[in-house]
Amino acid sequence: MSTDVSTRSPGGSAARLLLRLRAVVALVVLSCVFAMLSPEFLTAGNMTILVKHVAINAILAIGMTFVILSGGIDLSVGSIAGLAGMIAGALLTQGVTVASWDVVVYPHASLAIVVALVAGMLLGAMNGLLVARLRVAPFIATLGVLYIARGAALLLSGGATYPNLGGRDDLGNTGFTWMGSGVIAGLPVPIWIMAGLTVVAIGVAGRTPFGRHVYAVGGNERAALLAGVPVRRVTVRVYVISGFCAALVGLLIAAQLGAAHPATGETFELNAIAAVVLGGTSLMGGRGSIVGTLIGAFVIGVLADGLVLLGVSEFWQLIVKGLVIVLAVILDQFQRRS
Repeated sequence: MSTDVSTRSPGGSAARLLLRLRAVVALVVLSCVFAMLSPEFLTAGNMTILVKHVAINAILAIGMTFVILSGGIDLSVGSIAGLAGMIAGALLTQGVTVASWDVVVYPHASLAIVVALVAGMLLGAMNGLLVARLRVAPFIATLGVLYIARGAALLLSGGATYPNLGGRDDLGNTGFTWMGSGVIAGLPVPIWIMAGLTVVAIGVAGRTPFGRHVYAVGGNERAALLAGVPVRRVTVRVYVISGFCAALVGLLIAAQLGAAHPATGETFELNAIAAVVLGGTSLMGGRGSIVGTLIGAFVIGVLADGLVLLGVSEFWQLIVKGLVIVLAVILDQFQRRS
């Protein structure tokens, strides 16, 4: 009987540990490199801006994690984010016309937020139903919804931007921009939202029957079905979660800018998938964690922020990000084989 030295030797164990902790190692190495190359990297102001930017990608990636854990993929999150911002912008700036009374009603900012979030969840449910009920491949289903959501965002304003989302006191629709630019205990609101959503997601994924079902479906859908797991219901729910997170990101961006643009969110899905893969979640489903995704989002954020501080061209930044994603997938394959 032969013995696999690579899996039994201390060197093999160390290699497997490094593969599992690759996101942490990458984050530490990148942080040290950029700290040495740029004295501004570790300043309090830059760290706050960095984490605020990371929050956007992290929130989107949390929703994407549930989808990928279940064995799916969601390409529509960027378009859903753009549509959610446009819905809120339309409600806040154009209001709702009540034809029977010949008046225009301007909803409160909180109501506009709720409507946009519900719209994101409905589009997520559409993805889930296409995948679970009609058995459409996740790539094709979410690609179709991507175009639907982007087209709807463009139709809302004819391709124009909705500016001045701060609202007016006389209309009673102020307060929207606070969720993007407000500060609580010295930290921007988006960071608090990211932290709260992360805690909830960790609890749902690791301590609830639904979370265990997600892992089961991604690990082996047939076995999960035979074990009594409601596969279709779980599939729809993970896409609803992804739609909610995408809509939340769209609202945060619109609130930060004080304006909603229909092109918001383009290529955001790629950043979300990159964060999930860098965090150790398998693209085949069934393996990964929310904490890993959060670390992956920080890796991308640190990489982007550091390259900007060093004055690296945006074109080279895209190349570097692409290489990092490819490397992450290669390392994931090594981990699966080991």
